[in-house]
Amino acid sequence: MTETSSQTMLAARLHGPRDLRVERVPRPESPGPGMALLRITAVGVCGSDIHTYQDARIGDTVVETPLILGHEFAGVVEAVGPESLDGNFQPLQVGTRVAVDPAQPCGRCEMCEQGHPNLCHRLHFCGTYPDAGSLSEYMLMPARSCFPIPDAMDDASAALLEPLGIAIHAIDLAKLRVADSVAILGAGPIGLYILQMARLAGAQPIYVVDQFPWRLELAARYGGIPINFQETDPLATIRQATGGRGVDVAIEAAWADHSIQWAAEMARLGGRLVLVGIPGPDKLEMKHSTARRKGLTIRLSRRMKHVYPRGIKLWASGAVDLTGIVSHHFPLAQTPAAYALNERYADNVVKIIIDVGR
Repeated sequence: MTETSSQTMLAARLHGPRDLRVERVPRPESPGPGMALLRITAVGVCGSDIHTYQDARIGDTVVETPLILGHEFAGVVEAVGPESLDGNFQPLQVGTRVAVDPAQPCGRCEMCEQGHPNLCHRLHFCGTYPDAGSLSEYMLMPARSCFPIPDAMDDASAALLEPLGIAIHAIDLAKLRVADSVAILGAGPIGLYILQMARLAGAQPIYVVDQFPWRLELAARYGGIPINFQETDPLATIRQATGGRGVDVAIEAAWADHSIQWAAEMARLGGRLVLVGIPGPDKLEMKHSTARRKGLTIRLSRRMKHVYPRGIKLWASGAVDLTGIVSHHFPLAQTPAAYALNERYADNVVKIIIDVGR
Protein backbone atom coordinates (compact mmCIF):
# COMPACT_ATOMS: atom_id res chain seq x y z
CA MET A 1 0.00 0.00 0.00
CA THR A 2 1.32 3.47 -0.91
CA GLU A 3 1.61 5.84 2.01
CA THR A 4 -0.50 9.00 1.72
CA SER A 5 0.88 12.48 2.33
CA SER A 6 -0.89 12.52 5.71
CA GLN A 7 1.15 9.49 6.71
CA THR A 8 4.48 10.89 5.55
CA MET A 9 6.46 14.09 5.88
CA LEU A 10 9.48 15.78 4.33
CA ALA A 11 12.83 15.43 6.09
CA ALA A 12 16.49 16.12 5.29
CA ARG A 13 18.47 12.91 5.80
CA LEU A 14 22.20 12.33 5.58
CA HIS A 15 23.04 9.12 3.68
CA GLY A 16 26.83 9.53 3.71
CA PRO A 17 29.51 12.25 3.54
CA ARG A 18 27.97 15.29 1.79
CA ASP A 19 25.03 13.13 0.67
CA LEU A 20 22.10 15.06 2.10
CA ARG A 21 18.68 14.36 0.59
CA VAL A 22 15.23 15.83 1.20
CA GLU A 23 12.80 12.93 1.00
CA ARG A 24 9.53 11.58 2.32
CA VAL A 25 9.67 9.54 5.52
CA PRO A 26 6.97 8.20 7.85
CA ARG A 27 5.31 10.83 10.00
CA PRO A 28 5.57 10.27 13.78
CA GLU A 29 2.79 8.50 15.61
CA SER A 30 0.73 10.05 18.43
CA PRO A 31 2.77 11.03 21.50
CA GLY A 32 2.91 8.73 24.51
CA PRO A 33 3.21 9.68 28.19
CA GLY A 34 5.50 12.65 28.76
CA MET A 35 5.93 13.23 25.02
CA ALA A 36 4.86 15.94 22.59
CA LEU A 37 4.33 15.98 18.83
CA LEU A 38 5.81 19.15 17.37
CA ARG A 39 5.34 20.87 14.05
CA ILE A 40 8.81 22.25 13.34
CA THR A 41 9.01 25.90 12.31
CA ALA A 42 12.71 26.86 12.19
CA VAL A 43 16.04 25.04 12.39
CA GLY A 44 19.52 26.55 12.65
CA VAL A 45 22.52 25.05 10.85
CA CYS A 46 25.31 24.48 13.38
CA GLY A 47 29.03 23.95 12.92
CA SER A 48 28.69 20.49 14.46
CA ASP A 49 26.07 19.72 11.78
CA ILE A 50 28.67 20.63 9.17
CA HIS A 51 31.14 18.19 10.77
CA THR A 52 28.58 15.42 10.47
CA TYR A 53 27.66 16.49 6.93
CA GLN A 54 31.27 16.38 5.77
CA ASP A 55 32.31 13.08 7.32
CA ALA A 56 29.08 11.25 8.22
CA ARG A 57 30.39 11.20 11.77
CA ILE A 58 31.18 13.55 14.61
CA GLY A 59 33.97 12.56 16.96
CA ASP A 60 33.75 8.79 17.28
CA THR A 61 30.00 8.69 16.54
CA VAL A 62 29.48 7.33 13.01
CA VAL A 63 26.29 7.69 10.96
CA GLU A 64 25.51 4.09 10.03
CA THR A 65 22.04 4.51 8.48
CA PRO A 66 20.27 7.57 6.97
CA LEU A 67 19.96 10.23 9.67
CA ILE A 68 17.76 13.33 9.93
CA LEU A 69 20.08 16.19 10.91
CA GLY A 70 19.39 19.34 12.96
CA HIS A 71 19.33 20.21 16.65
CA GLU A 72 18.75 23.98 16.91
CA PHE A 73 15.00 24.30 16.53
CA ALA A 74 11.62 25.69 17.42
CA GLY A 75 8.12 24.40 16.85
CA VAL A 76 4.44 24.40 17.71
CA VAL A 77 2.87 21.73 19.92
CA GLU A 78 0.45 19.66 17.82
CA ALA A 79 -0.43 17.01 20.43
CA VAL A 80 0.68 15.93 23.90
CA GLY A 81 0.63 12.64 25.72
CA PRO A 82 -0.48 12.11 29.33
CA GLU A 83 1.60 13.62 32.13
CA SER A 84 3.45 15.99 29.77
CA LEU A 85 5.19 18.74 31.70
CA ASP A 86 7.31 21.32 29.87
CA GLY A 87 10.83 22.47 30.72
CA ASN A 88 9.41 24.75 33.41
CA PHE A 89 7.53 21.79 34.97
CA GLN A 90 4.14 23.13 33.85
CA PRO A 91 1.52 21.23 31.79
CA LEU A 92 2.39 21.57 28.10
CA GLN A 93 -0.56 22.81 26.05
CA VAL A 94 -1.47 22.13 22.41
CA GLY A 95 -0.81 25.20 20.25
CA THR A 96 2.07 26.46 22.39
CA ARG A 97 5.08 27.81 20.50
CA VAL A 98 8.25 26.35 21.99
CA ALA A 99 12.01 26.43 21.81
CA VAL A 100 13.39 22.93 22.18
CA ASP A 101 16.45 21.68 24.02
CA PRO A 102 17.72 18.83 21.81
CA ALA A 103 19.28 16.97 24.73
CA GLN A 104 17.26 14.20 26.31
CA PRO A 105 18.93 13.14 29.57
CA CYS A 106 17.56 10.18 31.49
CA GLY A 107 17.18 12.11 34.76
CA ARG A 108 18.09 9.05 36.82
CA CYS A 109 21.82 8.36 36.39
CA GLU A 110 24.64 9.52 38.65
CA MET A 111 25.44 12.61 36.57
CA CYS A 112 21.79 13.65 36.26
CA GLU A 113 21.31 13.21 40.01
CA GLN A 114 24.39 15.37 40.65
CA GLY A 115 23.01 18.20 38.52
CA HIS A 116 24.98 17.52 35.34
CA PRO A 117 22.36 16.35 32.81
CA ASN A 118 24.68 17.42 29.98
CA LEU A 119 26.94 14.53 31.07
CA CYS A 120 24.12 11.98 31.34
CA HIS A 121 25.25 8.37 30.99
CA ARG A 122 22.26 7.64 28.73
CA LEU A 123 21.99 10.95 26.91
CA HIS A 124 20.08 11.08 23.63
CA PHE A 125 20.62 14.08 21.37
CA CYS A 126 18.74 15.19 18.27
CA GLY A 127 20.67 14.81 15.05
CA THR A 128 23.45 12.69 16.56
CA TYR A 129 23.32 9.07 15.47
CA PRO A 130 21.14 7.16 16.08
CA ASP A 131 18.72 9.89 17.23
CA ALA A 132 16.81 11.72 14.49
CA GLY A 133 17.10 15.49 14.35
CA SER A 134 14.77 18.37 13.63
CA LEU A 135 15.11 18.92 9.86
CA SER A 136 11.65 17.49 9.30
CA GLU A 137 8.10 18.74 9.28
CA TYR A 138 7.15 16.94 12.51
CA MET A 139 8.93 15.16 15.34
CA LEU A 140 8.31 13.67 18.77
CA MET A 141 10.17 15.13 21.74
CA PRO A 142 9.98 14.78 25.51
CA ALA A 143 7.72 17.52 26.81
CA ARG A 144 10.38 18.45 29.36
CA SER A 145 12.65 19.53 26.47
CA CYS A 146 10.08 22.12 25.36
CA PHE A 147 10.21 25.70 26.66
CA PRO A 148 7.28 28.02 25.88
CA ILE A 149 8.39 31.28 24.28
CA PRO A 150 6.91 34.78 24.43
CA ASP A 151 4.38 35.66 21.72
CA ALA A 152 6.71 38.38 20.45
CA MET A 153 9.62 36.01 19.87
CA ASP A 154 10.02 34.98 16.24
CA ASP A 155 10.73 31.38 15.24
CA ALA A 156 14.36 32.01 14.25
CA SER A 157 15.14 33.57 17.62
CA ALA A 158 13.53 30.62 19.37
CA ALA A 159 15.71 28.18 17.42
CA LEU A 160 18.80 30.24 18.23
CA LEU A 161 18.26 29.86 21.96
CA GLU A 162 20.17 26.59 21.57
CA PRO A 163 23.52 28.10 20.43
CA LEU A 164 22.95 30.95 22.89
CA GLY A 165 22.70 28.29 25.60
CA ILE A 166 26.08 26.89 24.53
CA ALA A 167 27.54 30.37 24.92
CA ILE A 168 25.97 30.88 28.35
CA HIS A 169 27.39 27.55 29.54
CA ALA A 170 30.85 28.45 28.20
CA ILE A 171 30.77 31.72 30.14
CA ASP A 172 29.68 29.82 33.26
CA LEU A 173 32.68 27.52 32.86
CA ALA A 174 35.01 30.49 32.34
CA LYS A 175 33.95 32.00 35.69
CA LEU A 176 34.32 35.49 34.26
CA ARG A 177 34.78 38.40 36.62
CA VAL A 178 34.14 42.08 35.93
CA ALA A 179 37.07 43.58 33.96
CA ASP A 180 38.58 40.20 33.07
CA SER A 181 40.31 40.32 29.70
CA VAL A 182 39.19 37.72 27.18
CA ALA A 183 40.28 36.29 23.84
CA ILE A 184 37.67 34.46 21.76
CA LEU A 185 38.98 32.35 18.91
CA GLY A 186 36.30 32.00 16.27
CA ALA A 187 33.72 34.61 15.22
CA GLY A 188 31.10 32.14 14.07
CA PRO A 189 27.66 32.05 15.70
CA ILE A 190 28.90 30.50 18.96
CA GLY A 191 31.85 32.88 19.21
CA LEU A 192 29.62 35.89 18.55
CA TYR A 193 27.15 34.81 21.23
CA ILE A 194 30.03 34.18 23.66
CA LEU A 195 31.20 37.71 22.90
CA GLN A 196 27.77 39.13 23.80
CA MET A 197 27.64 37.10 27.00
CA ALA A 198 31.19 38.09 27.98
CA ARG A 199 30.29 41.76 27.61
CA LEU A 200 27.20 41.24 29.78
CA ALA A 201 29.46 39.61 32.39
CA GLY A 202 31.59 42.75 32.46
CA ALA A 203 34.67 41.46 30.64
CA GLN A 204 36.97 43.98 28.98
CA PRO A 205 38.76 44.12 26.67
CA ILE A 206 37.53 41.24 24.49
CA TYR A 207 39.66 40.22 21.52
CA VAL A 208 38.07 38.16 18.74
CA VAL A 209 40.21 36.18 16.30
CA ASP A 210 38.93 34.96 12.92
CA GLN A 211 39.86 35.00 9.23
CA PHE A 212 36.61 36.18 7.64
CA PRO A 213 36.20 39.99 7.45
CA TRP A 214 32.40 39.92 7.50
CA ARG A 215 32.40 37.93 10.75
CA LEU A 216 34.95 40.24 12.32
CA GLU A 217 32.76 43.20 11.35
CA LEU A 218 29.97 41.63 13.42
CA ALA A 219 32.41 41.07 16.29
CA ALA A 220 33.33 44.76 16.23
CA ARG A 221 29.63 45.69 16.17
CA TYR A 222 29.12 43.62 19.34
CA GLY A 223 32.00 45.32 21.13
CA GLY A 224 34.90 42.99 20.39
CA ILE A 225 38.37 43.96 19.19
CA PRO A 226 38.74 42.12 15.87
CA ILE A 227 41.98 40.38 14.88
CA ASN A 228 42.23 38.86 11.39
CA PHE A 229 44.84 36.13 11.58
CA GLN A 230 45.25 36.23 7.81
CA GLU A 231 46.54 39.77 8.08
CA THR A 232 48.39 39.83 11.39
CA ASP A 233 49.96 37.47 13.93
CA PRO A 234 47.24 37.09 16.59
CA LEU A 235 49.70 35.95 19.27
CA ALA A 236 51.99 38.93 18.75
CA THR A 237 48.99 41.27 18.60
CA ILE A 238 47.64 40.11 21.96
CA ARG A 239 51.08 40.04 23.57
CA GLN A 240 51.59 43.64 22.55
CA ALA A 241 48.09 44.71 23.59
CA THR A 242 48.47 43.14 27.04
CA GLY A 243 52.07 44.20 27.67
CA GLY A 244 53.19 40.58 27.43
CA ARG A 245 50.82 39.43 30.18
CA GLY A 246 48.18 37.63 28.13
CA VAL A 247 44.44 37.51 28.77
CA ASP A 248 42.68 36.23 31.87
CA VAL A 249 40.45 33.91 29.86
CA ALA A 250 40.87 32.38 26.40
CA ILE A 251 37.86 30.68 24.82
CA GLU A 252 38.31 28.47 21.76
CA ALA A 253 35.12 28.47 19.70
CA ALA A 254 36.43 27.55 16.25
CA TRP A 255 37.31 24.16 14.77
CA ALA A 256 39.74 23.21 17.54
CA ASP A 257 42.86 22.68 15.42
CA HIS A 258 45.82 25.07 15.78
CA SER A 259 43.39 27.43 17.51
CA ILE A 260 43.73 25.43 20.75
CA GLN A 261 47.45 26.09 20.92
CA TRP A 262 46.86 29.73 20.06
CA ALA A 263 44.34 30.01 22.89
CA ALA A 264 46.83 28.47 25.35
CA GLU A 265 49.53 30.89 24.19
CA MET A 266 47.20 33.86 24.63
CA ALA A 267 46.22 33.02 28.22
CA ARG A 268 48.18 34.59 31.05
CA LEU A 269 50.03 32.70 33.78
CA GLY A 270 47.35 31.04 35.90
CA GLY A 271 44.74 31.88 33.29
CA ARG A 272 41.63 29.95 32.27
CA LEU A 273 41.15 28.14 28.98
CA VAL A 274 37.69 27.00 27.84
CA LEU A 275 37.44 24.70 24.81
CA VAL A 276 34.10 24.85 23.00
CA GLY A 277 34.99 23.95 19.41
CA ILE A 278 34.82 20.39 18.07
CA PRO A 279 37.89 19.18 16.12
CA GLY A 280 37.27 17.38 12.84
CA PRO A 281 40.05 14.79 13.43
CA ASP A 282 38.75 14.13 16.99
CA LYS A 283 42.12 15.01 18.50
CA LEU A 284 43.08 17.68 21.02
CA GLU A 285 46.55 18.98 20.25
CA MET A 286 48.34 21.38 22.57
CA LYS A 287 51.94 21.92 23.53
CA HIS A 288 52.16 20.41 26.99
CA SER A 289 54.78 22.80 28.33
CA THR A 290 52.65 25.83 27.51
CA ALA A 291 49.73 24.68 29.63
CA ARG A 292 51.91 23.19 32.38
CA ARG A 293 54.28 26.10 32.85
CA LYS A 294 51.43 28.57 32.86
CA GLY A 295 49.41 26.47 35.27
CA LEU A 296 46.33 26.88 33.12
CA THR A 297 42.90 25.78 34.26
CA ILE A 298 41.40 24.00 31.26
CA ARG A 299 37.68 23.35 30.95
CA LEU A 300 36.03 21.46 28.09
CA SER A 301 32.49 22.52 27.35
CA ARG A 302 29.85 19.84 26.93
CA ARG A 303 26.68 21.54 25.71
CA MET A 304 24.70 23.32 28.47
CA LYS A 305 22.72 22.87 31.68
CA HIS A 306 19.11 24.15 31.87
CA VAL A 307 19.87 27.59 30.43
CA TYR A 308 16.79 28.10 28.22
CA PRO A 309 14.91 30.14 30.86
CA ARG A 310 17.96 32.39 31.20
CA GLY A 311 18.21 32.78 27.42
CA ILE A 312 14.53 33.69 27.10
CA LYS A 313 14.92 36.24 29.88
CA LEU A 314 17.94 37.80 28.14
CA TRP A 315 16.04 38.05 24.86
CA ALA A 316 12.95 39.52 26.52
CA SER A 317 15.04 42.22 28.22
CA GLY A 318 16.82 43.13 25.00
CA ALA A 319 20.19 42.16 26.47
CA VAL A 320 21.08 39.82 23.61
CA ASP A 321 20.75 40.09 19.83
CA LEU A 322 19.85 36.63 18.55
CA THR A 323 19.01 37.22 14.89
CA GLY A 324 21.66 39.82 14.07
CA ILE A 325 23.98 37.00 13.04
CA VAL A 326 21.48 35.39 10.64
CA SER A 327 22.76 35.83 7.09
CA HIS A 328 20.63 33.37 5.12
CA HIS A 329 17.21 31.71 5.12
CA PHE A 330 16.38 28.55 3.15
CA PRO A 331 13.22 26.43 2.90
CA LEU A 332 13.43 22.79 3.96
CA ALA A 333 13.46 21.65 0.32
CA GLN A 334 16.75 23.52 -0.23
CA THR A 335 18.56 22.16 2.82
CA PRO A 336 21.31 20.45 0.76
CA ALA A 337 22.14 23.78 -0.89
CA ALA A 338 22.20 25.48 2.51
CA TYR A 339 24.68 22.97 3.90
CA ALA A 340 26.90 23.18 0.81
CA LEU A 341 26.99 26.97 1.08
CA ASN A 342 27.78 26.87 4.79
CA GLU A 343 30.59 24.36 4.29
CA ARG A 344 32.24 26.66 1.69
CA TYR A 345 31.81 29.79 3.84
CA ALA A 346 30.35 31.28 0.67
CA ASP A 347 28.30 34.44 0.24
CA ASN A 348 29.44 35.94 3.58
CA VAL A 349 27.61 33.23 5.48
CA VAL A 350 27.41 33.51 9.26
CA LYS A 351 24.21 31.72 10.30
CA ILE A 352 21.66 29.87 8.21
CA ILE A 353 18.07 29.30 9.29
CA ILE A 354 15.99 26.59 7.62
CA ASP A 355 12.37 27.80 7.58
CA VAL A 356 10.63 24.44 7.67
CA GLY A 357 7.11 25.69 7.04
CA ARG A 358 8.15 27.92 4.15
